[in-house]
Formats: sequence, C-alpha cells, structure tokens
Amino acid sequence: METATKSNNHIGRKISRVRELRGMKQEALALEIGVSQQTISEIERSEVVKEETLEKVAKALGVSVEGIKNFSEEAVFNIISNTFHNTSSDSSTLIASSLNYQPTFNTIEKIVELYERLLQSEREKVDLLKNK
Repeated sequence: METATKSNNHIGRKISRVRELRGMKQEALALEIGVSQQTISEIERSEVVKEETLEKVAKALGVSVEGIKNFSEEAVFNIISNTFHNTSSDSSTLIASSLNYQPTFNTIEKIVELYERLLQSEREKVDLLKNK
C-alpha cells in the first residue's frame, strides 16, 4: 500500500502526465523553461520537485501549481466520462447532444478554399513541367 500512496504524490509523474495530455514533448517544455531535455527527464523521475521549478513548469504547461499537485488520472477520466455521457435513458438525446458541434466558420467555404489552393498548386506544377 505504501507504493500506491507514493505514486499518488509523485510530482514528477504528475508533471509528465500533464505534459503528455497537453501534447507537449520534453524538449518543448525544456526550451520553454530554459533547461535541457535531460533536466526535464530528471524532474519527471523525481518524487519531490522544488517549488520554484514547479512554478516554472506549471506556467509553461498553462496550469496552476495546485493543478499539478492535485492531478489524478481518475479526475481526468471522470471529466471525460461526464462530458460524453448523458443521464437521459433516451439514446437519441445522447446522440443529438454528442453531435451538437457548431464550428465558428463555414465548413463549405473552407473546403472550397482548400480545393482552390490545391488546384492552384497543381497548375503551378504543370507550368514548371512545361517549362523544363
């Protein structure tokens, strides 16, 4: 049981998980706080991290120091679970609420814009080949 308690308070592992969830590599975090990637690796292996270092890491990750200290996988899973599940027994309500994503841009315009850029790129390639 002691190892379970230790792993729950292992600040380095918590930093690692938060970093991974934020989609950041060790190298990027290292660059952000002005240390080497090896230093980040050492921090993530450490059960205890200096408060000053923890503050820099938290700022770079865009979270609070308390957020790192109180981080738990269970909390993340609960948030995900509560986000994607509806208490209603009506499955159509669940599907409707899950699919109720409204982008802030016109998707058709974006598709046309992308198509036009691809078409222009192909025209440029053809012109280059003709000129050779």
